Amino acid sequence: MAEPRILIAGIGNIFLGDDGFGCEVIARLDRRPWPDKVRVVDFGIRGLDLAYALLDGFDAAILVDAVPSRNEGSEPGTLYVIEPNLCELDETCSAELGEIPTLLDAHAMNPLKVLKLVKTMGGEFGHILLVGCVPLTLGPEEGQIGLSDPVAAAVDEAVSVIESLVKELLEGRRTTAA
Repeated sequence: MAEPRILIAGIGNIFLGDDGFGCEVIARLDRRPWPDKVRVVDFGIRGLDLAYALLDGFDAAILVDAVPSRNEGSEPGTLYVIEPNLCELDETCSAELGEIPTLLDAHAMNPLKVLKLVKTMGGEFGHILLVGCVPLTLGPEEGQIGLSDPVAAAVDEAVSVIESLVKELLEGRRTTAA
């Protein structure tokens, strides 16, 4: 069996405080050696670029982003590994086919909207995982460069989590089927 192709995609805006979490994690991952079948990319806020990358036939994609708290009271810097329910995209995509131009924002990226766009473009998904971190701040209206202390402290842990996920995917211990 061939090694799966894996995309590790950083998402976020470095000008909005902790929203730059995915970008910082990708910067650290990009300095590490990876097998040829693993692609590490900082997409920032470029949703259309991510959509086209996902159309490129990856068996698995690990999206890295700041995410709202999944449990009430979760502390900033808390990491989650989320497996989105891709079946829900089938139900929502058909209603939004006429709205493709409004699915993406040129100044922000919503991973769910990107996945919906890929689905409307006829794309098929492999295994999608989201490694998310609860932000402390998304910065003031005028912007803020740099991560808060708790989110910055979670970057190395996120790198370790992603390395473990990639190892599981490459060894077939985590299924790459949707």
